Amino acid sequence: MEKINLSFEIFDTLKKRIIRWEYLPGQRLIEESLCHEFGVSRIPVREALRMLEDNKLVDKVPYRGCTVKQPDLDEINNLYDVRLALELFIVEQLATREMSPDILQALIQTWRELSAYETPDAIDPFRLARQDESFHETLAQATGNKAMFDLLHSVNERLYFTRMTDITTLDRMRITCRHHLQILQAIEAQDVAVARQTMRANVEFGRTNVESALRDALVRAYMSSQPN
Repeated sequence: MEKINLSFEIFDTLKKRIIRWEYLPGQRLIEESLCHEFGVSRIPVREALRMLEDNKLVDKVPYRGCTVKQPDLDEINNLYDVRLALELFIVEQLATREMSPDILQALIQTWRELSAYETPDAIDPFRLARQDESFHETLAQATGNKAMFDLLHSVNERLYFTRMTDITTLDRMRITCRHHLQILQAIEAQDVAVARQTMRANVEFGRTNVESALRDALVRAYMSSQPN
C-alpha cells in the first residue's frame, strides 16, 4: 500500500510539472534521477511513469525510456469536444432543476465584479484562468455527479495551458464575463436552450485560441529553460 501511495504522489507531482510546462516537450524523464529526487526505489517511479503513459502525458521510447509528449493540435481539439459534451450536459441538468441559490448568486457576483474592470492593468491572466476553471467546475459539482466532475477536472488539467493564454485582453475578458453571466441567468430562469447555446459559444470561444495558446506556451517553456 505504501508503494502504491508513493507512486500516486510521484505521478501527481510529475503530471503537474508536465501540465504547467515545467518540462519541455521531448524531455526525458530518467528513472535514476527521479529515484534520487524522490528518495525512493525504482518500483514506485516505474509505476508513476506507467501512469503518465496511460494518461498520454509521456511517450515510451525504446532504449530511451519516457519522454514528455509533444502537444498535438488534433488531440487538444478532441479534448475540447469532450469538454463541450460534458459542459452542455451539465448546464442542461442544472437548468432543469433548482440549483443552490447561494452558489448561483456567488458566481453571479464574482463575474459581475470582473466585468466591471475597465483597464488592461487589472487583468491577471493566471488568476482569471483559475477563476474560469473554478466557474465551470463549480457548475459540474453543483450537479452532484462526482464522476462527471472528476472527468471535467481531468480534461481541464490537460487544457490548462490554453486558459493561461486565453483571457489576456480586456475584450476577451468582457466576452468571457458576458458568457458566464448569461449561462447563470439561463440556469436561474431554467431556460435549457439558452444555457446550452451560451455554453457552446463560451467553449468554442476558448477553442479559437488553441493554436496561439500552444505556440505561446512552447515559447515560454523554452525561454524559461534557457540560462540567464
